[in-house]
Amino acid sequence: MRLILIRHGETPANVQGSLDTTLPGPGLTDRGVEQAEAIPAALHGEQIDGLWTSRALRTKQTIAPLAEHLGIEPQALPGTHEIQAGELEKRTDPDSIHAYLKLLGDWAEGDLDQRVPGGETGHEVLDRYDDSVARIEASGARTAVMVSHGAVIRFWTYQRADNIKDTDLAVEPLPNTGIVVLEGDSDEGWSVVSWLGTALAGTGPDDPDPYDGPTGHPFDED
Repeated sequence: MRLILIRHGETPANVQGSLDTTLPGPGLTDRGVEQAEAIPAALHGEQIDGLWTSRALRTKQTIAPLAEHLGIEPQALPGTHEIQAGELEKRTDPDSIHAYLKLLGDWAEGDLDQRVPGGETGHEVLDRYDDSVARIEASGARTAVMVSHGAVIRFWTYQRADNIKDTDLAVEPLPNTGIVVLEGDSDEGWSVVSWLGTALAGTGPDDPDPYDGPTGHPFDED
């Protein structure tokens, strides 16, 4: 199967630099809407069979232009939401942001037993995301698009793709509407075939915040 993972478009929380991970969460900014509207052109040529989102409002709004373009009704999955910030929810201060990203860096290094304060362990995040991906596979789709979230896309991909273990992909950013394409399945394994670390609209090399909020920032290794 070809699995296309897309981070949602920009939200007010991204602009504020807030760890905003609760559901349903905020919708898109005007810039986020522009990013979403660029997705159909970016995926031109893909033979897409199905569309999925998390339960977050921002993912549903992001996939809307593609759904209209293809005439496919998106389905929301229960396990593909962002890595929950727990006691750090809505924080914007540097210490809280560092604590969140440091934990994700530890997970990327294999210490999955650690728990976000008041939140999830790495194992719990992988279990829920694996279950949702399995639901997509069970649909029979040959090419599936799922709009999800910056931190969880990178974490799951780094853990499950077999061709990036010796890379520093976990510490790479994933801007709003950045796209990761994988091929494979849950039984035989996944491989990353492309990684687009550039937003589809609104973000360029001169943007003052190219990572579009804390959950798009590189994981901390220190």
